[in-house]
Amino acid sequence: MVSANREMAVYCFDTLVAHYNNKEAPPPAFDEGQHPLFVTWKKVVSGGEPRLRGCIGTLEARGLINGFKDYALTSALRDRRFPPIQAKELPSLECTVSILTNYETANNYLDWEVGVHGMIIEFTDPNNHTRRSATYLPEVAAHEGWTKLEAIESLMRKAGYNGVITESLRKSIKLTRYQSTLFTMTYSDYVSYVKETRGVTAPVMNGATPKLAMY
Repeated sequence: MVSANREMAVYCFDTLVAHYNNKEAPPPAFDEGQHPLFVTWKKVVSGGEPRLRGCIGTLEARGLINGFKDYALTSALRDRRFPPIQAKELPSLECTVSILTNYETANNYLDWEVGVHGMIIEFTDPNNHTRRSATYLPEVAAHEGWTKLEAIESLMRKAGYNGVITESLRKSIKLTRYQSTLFTMTYSDYVSYVKETRGVTAPVMNGATPKLAMY
Protein backbone atom coordinates (compact mmCIF):
# COMPACT_ATOMS: atom_id res chain seq x y z
CA MET A 1 0.00 0.00 0.00
CA VAL A 2 1.27 3.46 -0.89
CA SER A 3 1.56 5.82 2.09
CA ALA A 4 1.74 9.61 2.12
CA ASN A 5 5.36 10.68 2.45
CA ARG A 6 7.81 13.57 2.61
CA GLU A 7 8.49 13.66 -1.12
CA MET A 8 4.80 14.18 -1.85
CA ALA A 9 4.67 17.19 0.47
CA VAL A 10 7.88 18.53 -1.09
CA TYR A 11 6.28 18.24 -4.53
CA CYS A 12 3.28 20.26 -3.36
CA PHE A 13 5.58 23.03 -2.08
CA ASP A 14 7.61 22.81 -5.31
CA THR A 15 4.43 23.18 -7.33
CA LEU A 16 3.25 26.23 -5.41
CA VAL A 17 6.68 27.90 -5.56
CA ALA A 18 6.91 27.19 -9.30
CA HIS A 19 3.50 28.78 -9.78
CA TYR A 20 4.67 32.01 -8.16
CA ASN A 21 7.89 31.93 -10.21
CA ASN A 22 6.00 31.11 -13.42
CA LYS A 23 8.20 28.04 -13.89
CA GLU A 24 7.81 24.28 -14.01
CA ALA A 25 8.22 22.37 -10.75
CA PRO A 26 11.13 19.91 -10.45
CA PRO A 27 10.09 16.31 -11.18
CA PRO A 28 8.69 14.47 -8.16
CA ALA A 29 10.76 11.98 -6.17
CA PHE A 30 7.97 9.44 -5.62
CA ASP A 31 6.43 6.72 -7.75
CA GLU A 32 3.27 7.08 -9.76
CA GLY A 33 0.11 5.34 -8.54
CA GLN A 34 -3.66 5.68 -8.52
CA HIS A 35 -5.27 6.77 -5.25
CA PRO A 36 -7.79 9.25 -3.83
CA LEU A 37 -5.84 12.15 -2.31
CA PHE A 38 -6.12 15.52 -0.57
CA VAL A 39 -3.81 18.50 -0.11
CA THR A 40 -4.25 20.72 2.96
CA TRP A 41 -2.53 24.06 3.53
CA LYS A 42 -2.43 25.65 6.97
CA LYS A 43 -0.86 28.89 8.15
CA VAL A 44 0.90 29.41 11.48
CA VAL A 45 0.36 32.92 12.82
CA SER A 46 2.44 34.25 15.74
CA GLY A 47 3.34 30.78 16.93
CA GLY A 48 -0.31 29.81 17.44
CA GLU A 49 -2.31 26.83 16.28
CA PRO A 50 -2.09 26.36 12.50
CA ARG A 51 -5.15 27.76 10.75
CA LEU A 52 -6.70 26.21 7.66
CA ARG A 53 -5.94 28.09 4.43
CA GLY A 54 -7.18 25.55 1.93
CA CYS A 55 -8.09 21.87 1.63
CA ILE A 56 -9.24 20.23 -1.60
CA GLY A 57 -8.83 16.76 -3.05
CA THR A 58 -10.60 13.92 -4.75
CA LEU A 59 -12.48 10.93 -3.38
CA GLU A 60 -11.90 9.06 -6.64
CA ALA A 61 -8.61 7.41 -7.56
CA ARG A 62 -6.30 9.80 -9.38
CA GLY A 63 -2.74 9.63 -10.69
CA LEU A 64 -0.59 10.73 -7.76
CA ILE A 65 1.78 12.98 -9.70
CA ASN A 66 -0.82 14.99 -11.58
CA GLY A 67 -3.18 14.74 -8.64
CA PHE A 68 -0.81 16.35 -6.15
CA LYS A 69 0.24 18.91 -8.77
CA ASP A 70 -3.37 19.91 -9.45
CA TYR A 71 -4.64 19.89 -5.89
CA ALA A 72 -1.59 21.66 -4.46
CA LEU A 73 -2.62 24.66 -6.56
CA THR A 74 -6.38 24.20 -6.34
CA SER A 75 -6.36 24.02 -2.55
CA ALA A 76 -3.96 26.97 -2.26
CA LEU A 77 -5.60 29.26 -4.79
CA ARG A 78 -9.19 28.16 -5.41
CA ASP A 79 -10.71 27.01 -2.12
CA ARG A 80 -13.80 29.24 -2.11
CA ARG A 81 -13.75 29.47 1.70
CA PHE A 82 -10.51 31.48 1.68
CA PRO A 83 -8.70 34.14 -0.34
CA PRO A 84 -5.90 32.72 -2.53
CA ILE A 85 -2.63 32.09 -0.70
CA GLN A 86 -0.09 34.78 -1.57
CA ALA A 87 3.62 34.24 -2.12
CA LYS A 88 4.46 36.29 0.97
CA GLU A 89 2.61 33.71 3.11
CA LEU A 90 4.96 30.86 2.14
CA PRO A 91 7.23 31.07 5.21
CA SER A 92 4.25 30.53 7.54
CA LEU A 93 2.70 27.61 5.64
CA GLU A 94 2.58 23.93 6.36
CA CYS A 95 1.37 21.32 3.90
CA THR A 96 -0.35 18.02 4.69
CA VAL A 97 -0.75 15.38 1.99
CA SER A 98 -3.28 12.61 2.49
CA ILE A 99 -3.85 9.35 0.63
CA LEU A 100 -7.23 7.76 1.27
CA THR A 101 -7.65 4.00 1.71
CA ASN A 102 -10.01 1.28 2.98
CA TYR A 103 -13.37 2.57 1.79
CA GLU A 104 -16.25 0.76 3.57
CA THR A 105 -20.01 1.23 3.60
CA ALA A 106 -21.08 1.90 7.20
CA ASN A 107 -24.09 0.25 8.80
CA ASN A 108 -25.42 3.61 10.01
CA TYR A 109 -24.35 7.22 10.56
CA LEU A 110 -22.54 6.35 13.83
CA ASP A 111 -20.67 3.34 12.46
CA TRP A 112 -17.22 4.95 12.43
CA GLU A 113 -14.54 5.93 14.95
CA VAL A 114 -13.30 9.43 15.77
CA GLY A 115 -9.61 9.76 14.91
CA VAL A 116 -9.64 6.59 12.80
CA HIS A 117 -12.12 7.15 9.99
CA GLY A 118 -12.94 9.89 7.58
CA MET A 119 -16.50 9.82 6.34
CA ILE A 120 -18.48 10.65 3.25
CA ILE A 121 -22.15 11.32 3.83
CA GLU A 122 -24.93 11.38 1.25
CA PHE A 123 -28.55 12.29 1.94
CA THR A 124 -31.58 13.91 0.37
CA ASP A 125 -32.53 17.40 1.54
CA PRO A 126 -36.17 17.06 2.67
CA ASN A 127 -36.89 20.71 1.84
CA ASN A 128 -36.07 20.66 -1.85
CA HIS A 129 -35.19 17.01 -2.57
CA THR A 130 -31.62 17.97 -3.51
CA ARG A 131 -29.05 15.22 -3.11
CA ARG A 132 -26.33 16.47 -0.75
CA SER A 133 -22.91 15.08 0.10
CA ALA A 134 -19.73 16.10 1.94
CA THR A 135 -16.65 14.59 3.55
CA TYR A 136 -14.35 15.13 6.49
CA LEU A 137 -10.86 13.64 6.56
CA PRO A 138 -10.04 11.30 9.50
CA GLU A 139 -8.18 13.93 11.51
CA VAL A 140 -10.92 16.60 11.44
CA ALA A 141 -13.32 15.34 14.11
CA ALA A 142 -10.51 14.56 16.56
CA HIS A 143 -8.86 17.94 15.99
CA GLU A 144 -12.13 19.76 16.61
CA GLY A 145 -12.92 17.69 19.70
CA TRP A 146 -16.29 16.63 18.29
CA THR A 147 -18.45 13.69 19.27
CA LYS A 148 -19.73 11.51 16.43
CA LEU A 149 -23.07 13.31 16.52
CA GLU A 150 -21.45 16.75 16.42
CA ALA A 151 -19.25 15.70 13.52
CA ILE A 152 -22.20 14.36 11.54
CA GLU A 153 -24.28 17.49 12.09
CA SER A 154 -21.35 19.71 11.13
CA LEU A 155 -20.84 17.63 7.99
CA MET A 156 -24.51 18.00 7.08
CA ARG A 157 -24.08 21.78 7.31
CA LYS A 158 -20.93 21.55 5.19
CA ALA A 159 -23.03 19.71 2.59
CA GLY A 160 -25.24 22.80 2.38
CA TYR A 161 -28.21 21.67 4.45
CA ASN A 162 -29.68 24.54 6.47
CA GLY A 163 -32.88 22.98 7.79
CA VAL A 164 -33.77 21.23 11.02
CA ILE A 165 -31.68 18.11 11.67
CA THR A 166 -33.93 15.33 12.91
CA GLU A 167 -33.07 11.80 13.94
CA SER A 168 -35.02 10.45 10.97
CA LEU A 169 -32.90 12.59 8.63
CA ARG A 170 -29.70 11.39 10.29
CA LYS A 171 -30.88 7.79 9.88
CA SER A 172 -31.40 8.39 6.16
CA ILE A 173 -27.71 9.17 5.67
CA LYS A 174 -25.62 6.82 3.56
CA LEU A 175 -22.18 6.93 5.17
CA THR A 176 -18.96 5.64 3.66
CA ARG A 177 -16.02 5.50 6.01
CA TYR A 178 -12.37 5.45 5.03
CA GLN A 179 -8.90 5.74 6.49
CA SER A 180 -5.86 7.68 5.37
CA THR A 181 -2.14 8.04 5.67
CA LEU A 182 -0.81 11.58 5.91
CA PHE A 183 2.42 13.52 6.05
CA THR A 184 2.82 17.12 7.23
CA MET A 185 5.72 19.35 6.27
CA THR A 186 6.40 22.92 7.37
CA TYR A 187 7.95 25.50 5.10
CA SER A 188 11.16 25.45 7.14
CA ASP A 189 11.34 21.64 6.71
CA TYR A 190 10.86 22.15 2.98
CA VAL A 191 13.71 24.70 2.81
CA SER A 192 15.99 22.30 4.73
CA TYR A 193 15.10 19.45 2.36
CA VAL A 194 15.88 21.56 -0.71
CA LYS A 195 19.20 22.71 0.74
CA GLU A 196 20.23 19.16 1.58
CA THR A 197 19.14 17.48 -1.66
CA ARG A 198 19.61 20.21 -4.30
CA GLY A 199 22.16 22.63 -2.91
CA VAL A 200 19.64 25.42 -3.35
CA THR A 201 18.09 27.86 -0.91
CA ALA A 202 14.41 28.03 -1.74
CA PRO A 203 12.57 30.19 -2.02
CA VAL A 204 14.19 33.54 -1.17
CA MET A 205 11.53 36.19 -0.86
CA ASN A 206 11.99 39.21 -3.11
CA GLY A 207 9.00 41.46 -2.52
CA ALA A 208 5.94 39.31 -3.09
CA THR A 209 7.68 36.88 -5.46
CA PRO A 210 9.82 33.98 -4.24
CA LYS A 211 13.01 33.26 -6.14
CA LEU A 212 15.23 30.20 -6.15
CA ALA A 213 18.84 31.15 -5.40
CA MET A 214 22.00 29.06 -5.52
CA TYR A 215 24.27 29.20 -2.49
